[in-house]
Amino acid sequence: MSLNDPRWGGDKQGDDKRGGGESGPPDLEEIWRDLNRKLSGAFGRKTGGSGNGGGSDGGGAPSAGAIGGGVALLVGIVFVLWMLTGFYTVDASEKGVVLRFGKFKEITSEGLQWRLPYPFESHEIVNVTQVRTVEVGYRGNERAKDLREALMLTDDENIINIQFAAQYTLNDARAYLFNNRDPEASVKQAAETAMREIVGKSKMDYVLYEGREDVAKKAQLLMQKILDRYDTGIQISKVTLQNAQPPEQVQDAFNDAVKAGQNREQLKNEGQAYANDVIPKARGTAARLLEEATGYSGRVAAQAEGDASRFKQVYAEYSKAPEVTRTRMYLDTMQQIYSNTSKVLVDAKGNGNLLYLPLDKLMQAAGAAPDAPQIAPKTNVPSPDAPAHSDANDSRARDPRARDRGDR
Repeated sequence: MSLNDPRWGGDKQGDDKRGGGESGPPDLEEIWRDLNRKLSGAFGRKTGGSGNGGGSDGGGAPSAGAIGGGVALLVGIVFVLWMLTGFYTVDASEKGVVLRFGKFKEITSEGLQWRLPYPFESHEIVNVTQVRTVEVGYRGNERAKDLREALMLTDDENIINIQFAAQYTLNDARAYLFNNRDPEASVKQAAETAMREIVGKSKMDYVLYEGREDVAKKAQLLMQKILDRYDTGIQISKVTLQNAQPPEQVQDAFNDAVKAGQNREQLKNEGQAYANDVIPKARGTAARLLEEATGYSGRVAAQAEGDASRFKQVYAEYSKAPEVTRTRMYLDTMQQIYSNTSKVLVDAKGNGNLLYLPLDKLMQAAGAAPDAPQIAPKTNVPSPDAPAHSDANDSRARDPRARDRGDR
């Protein structure tokens, strides 16, 4: 039996006449009777053999009790299926948010949960451990730039191109669902706002080179403050600078400026290294010369004071006995002079026939000064007629001071 059969619902007698005695399809009443019999059998009933308006084969109209039992069964089945729609499952990384007539009711944890079926209650499943990422200044890769988001102004009035990503998780499913119309857009706007503020307070070289990590940390803290102020239920886990460079239009000029700055720093370092090498040496040499001059000054002054003191002592003794002092000074001077000469003086008036020459002393003197010119020992043998003090007179003639002392 098919609903598309053209003979569906037609008159049986007419069909028999038109079809030459062939039976047509059953009408709606017959279908209803078949369904009623099946439902009655399910409830332990039997179709009456004879009754009001009914034959033994159930060809009469169904009774009111049979119709009521079938409707109750259908309603029961539909009710059970409707109640089963209230079951739902929450994973360990998720939170279930139950809504009653669209209003928040409760948050459920992991496991099999049940709520009132729709339209009384509904639920939302929120993954609170998933790490979500928002990209600012680029899409997908660094080459797909979004200059409207990436170009920022620094404190020294330079424009730089910054591309960064912010990663976040959820710490409050209720705030995430009900306090934000578009949570991802909120995170993106907070990230862009925080980064622009941090870059606007920093120098260009600081952002591009030594302060990149510090800028990312400051931006993360500021983003978290903004999101907490709006009670978004979002926790920023990390901010990463993907790229930071000058705009492409001035990249070549910026590279030249960077190279010039590097050369300047190199020359400054070389000059500082040379100064660190020369200045300490010069200071050391100056200190050494100063110490030597101080020592020389002290030595000369001390020697002059000693000479003056010695002269005063000699003068005091000379005042007491001028002749003795003069003779003593003469003898000391002669001893000093003759001790450094290689001449041998012989007393011609001596009675001894044996002449003693101190050859050992002469040899020692010659060995102590090998580079000194060798002077042959000279023996002065005066004639018998010569005066005995001829050698002394010769010495006094050679020494003007001795001659002066002798005159006095």
